Amino acid sequence: MNDTRYRRGTRYAADMAAYSRAMSEENTNTRSLNRMKQNLIRALKHDVTPRQREMLTLYYAKGLNMRQIADLLGVNKSTVSRTVKRGEIRIKRCIRYGADVFLREEE
Repeated sequence: MNDTRYRRGTRYAADMAAYSRAMSEENTNTRSLNRMKQNLIRALKHDVTPRQREMLTLYYAKGLNMRQIADLLGVNKSTVSRTVKRGEIRIKRCIRYGADVFLREEE
């Protein structure tokens, strides 16, 4: 049997080092993803208007299309499209620029 994973020595140490690096990167990515989710939730709560939040939630969380949201809320489809786009822009701006200080205060 030529399976070096269970042998001691240089090859085993190299395998373990590679495994440790991979696990460390995975944990870092998980932490980054969790932080991004928290920041997104905070941006939704504090940086978009209630109407934008409602439409963004219907569009992304509920999976409704623009026409369905328009019919549900009794507005024009273009209004929904504009509102969702403006909400997206505000969230991106909040996460990308200057909101880092604001978001850290919430922790």
